[in-house]
This record gives sequence, C-alpha cells and structure tokens, in this order.
Amino acid sequence: MKTISEYIDSIEDSEKKQAFIQLFDVISQSIPKEYEAGISYGMIGWCVPHSIYPNGYHCDPKLPLPYVSIAAQKNFIALYHMGLYAEPKLYDWFISEYQKTIPTKVDAGKSCIRFKKNNQIPYELIGELLQKQSLQDWITLYENNLKSSSKKK
Repeated sequence: MKTISEYIDSIEDSEKKQAFIQLFDVISQSIPKEYEAGISYGMIGWCVPHSIYPNGYHCDPKLPLPYVSIAAQKNFIALYHMGLYAEPKLYDWFISEYQKTIPTKVDAGKSCIRFKKNNQIPYELIGELLQKQSLQDWITLYENNLKSSSKKK
C-alpha cells in the first residue's frame, strides 16, 4: 500500500476499521503539525521530515525519523510510539494513566501498545500523550539516546 487511504480501505473488519479511523483522527488532530503522515514500515506513521531533520533515521538515513505509527493487525490495533521507548518517565506516566482509564491490564512492549478490544482504546489519553513531546523534544531525546548508546559500545 502506498497511501493512507489504501491502508484504511484494506481493513476488512468494520468495527476494527471504525476504531482505527478514530485513532487515526485523534493522532492527526493531536500530534504537533510539523510531523508528516504517510506509509512507513508497512503501516501509517508520522515522522520528522528530512526538511526539519536531514540526518533521518540512524538505521537508514534515507528514511525520515519515525515517531508514531499505527497498524491494524489480525488480532489487535497497535500504536507504536518511539517517545515511550526512549523516555521511561513518559512510558511510566502513560501506563499509570492507562490503568486509571481502561479496566484491563495494558498489553505493551517497549514502544508498542496493543489494543485487542476496539472499545478499550483510550483515545483522549492518546491525544494527551501526543501533546507531551514537541517535535524538538523528540529530536533532542532521540539524539541524546543515540549518543549514549554509541558510548556504551
């Protein structure tokens, strides 16, 4: 798939598609406007454009620096938020707030939150999460983590 519309149109389950569209809309409305939406790594992603951060992603500098992505998987909707992975304090805040909002245990990895029930996506909380880091905050955090990981080698 090459476009966001094609990605969304490919979601067959109508309830999942509705939840996914709502999540897409919340992210689009909440994320700082400098981020650019598109298809990245086979899912919908928001990245720091090369015009703002020419270095790109260290794994492949031809790609823009990723920040947030969403994917409709077979059994869940996934939210990938690189800031959660890079900033433990933000991750802890999100998990704590999630547990106040949704009655089930968070199904989370380092940067991935999996929503197995379409009616248990905390849209408002996700909107708040996306306003906690500016684009410049994310770039600074990314660069600091990249420098500290290269010092460990």
